Amino acid sequence: MSARLELENVSHRYGNDAPALEKLSLAVEPGELVALLGPSGCGKTTALKVVAGLLRPTAGDVRVDGRSVVGTPPERREAAMVFQKPLLFPHMGVTENVGFGLRMRGARKEEAGRKADEALRRVRMEGFAGRSPGELSGGQQQRVALARALVTEPRLLLLDEPFSALDANLREEMRDLVLRLQREGGHTTVFVTHDQEEAVVLADRIALIFDGRLQMYDCPEAFYDRPATREVARFFGATNFIDGRANDGSVRTPLGDLRLEGTAPPGEVTLTIRPEAVRLEGGENSFRARVSSTSYLGTQVHYELRAAGTTLRAALPPHVRLAVGDEVTARLPATSLWVLDRRF
Repeated sequence: MSARLELENVSHRYGNDAPALEKLSLAVEPGELVALLGPSGCGKTTALKVVAGLLRPTAGDVRVDGRSVVGTPPERREAAMVFQKPLLFPHMGVTENVGFGLRMRGARKEEAGRKADEALRRVRMEGFAGRSPGELSGGQQQRVALARALVTEPRLLLLDEPFSALDANLREEMRDLVLRLQREGGHTTVFVTHDQEEAVVLADRIALIFDGRLQMYDCPEAFYDRPATREVARFFGATNFIDGRANDGSVRTPLGDLRLEGTAPPGEVTLTIRPEAVRLEGGENSFRARVSSTSYLGTQVHYELRAAGTTLRAALPPHVRLAVGDEVTARLPATSLWVLDRRF
């Protein structure tokens, strides 16, 4: 049965260094898959180790189904962790590696072997049971490590960038596998990654962390459509920021008065719109612009547009071919404009 995980004002400091985590609070619902996302060194692996019991927080609480586990040793937390490297025992075969945790819990050899075989079947490695870790590829070793985590039937599954060392094709294959296993087993899962695409593909919700602080916690779509701050928007690929003054459902900008779909509090604001949402057409929120640069990326062409001293980037289908110096009519649909508080 899956568990509800809560972190309340969790902080952690290594020695006299700056805090690796600072007042991190979030809840993961039973059966939910949450990605801890952020650049290297932001504190996401520290948070995972605190949940696993490998680190004790400097301050704050970690609760599982409402019960604090801060003083509970790792082996009693009903959690299993998969690391960046598989960390398999080289002197044991695949089956022995997978069943090791069960044997440490007192399971008989026959029972551990049977459950290990079932876990290997789940990760589609049943044909490799008799091999040693040295005979496996990196992707196969990581599957075995995943089977070793699943065989104990954990209530919490913790994954620390387990695919970062794999090539692109293997990463995609392993993502699909993890998603299937998580949905089948209903494990409450926390997944650490610095890969934005990986987080979006896998997660029900994303916790974005910068410098040990939670920046935004929401579903993947919200990071694209409703970013909390300019930095969050930029991290998710938004490059268009337009300063202006909001008043009565529109924002006065150098590009003209841009209508919003919703309302914004009066005053200085910053608008953001994703490059792929910029349209080359007339109508509401349109203006004349000139192409200042082009970049062909295969599935898209990125154009830089200049208008009224403002630079915008548009990502358009490859059949739209423009040249530097071309004059166009661009439109920023009200449904795609999002208002950021300029204080942040």
